[in-house]
Amino acid sequence: VQLVESGGGLVQPGGSLRLSCAASGFWYAMSWYRQAPGKERELVAHISSAGGSTNYADSVKGRFTISRDNAKNTVYLQMNSLKPEDTAVYYCSMGTYWGQGTQVTVSS
Repeated sequence: VQLVESGGGLVQPGGSLRLSCAASGFWYAMSWYRQAPGKERELVAHISSAGGSTNYADSVKGRFTISRDNAKNTVYLQMNSLKPEDTAVYYCSMGTYWGQGTQVTVSS
């Protein structure tokens, strides 16, 4: 199983980014996590294998949307109204597998 994230970058507060996670191999429920400097890794969003069920951390509810395109074996994280506190390395995860992470920096 291989997970490859993309889409990170530098954005101003209030801006948007869309992260992608392309998966090869098995295809199950998937999650996005993030880890800011000096902090523990935290769950941001989770989506079921068919995409019918999603869950979000309270800190991102109403701003982030997780979705998946099973035909493309890709999971997305649409991030709107970004705040400086969203700055972190974002990882996608499937079971015990992790991607390499993509940096998101929110700064003016």
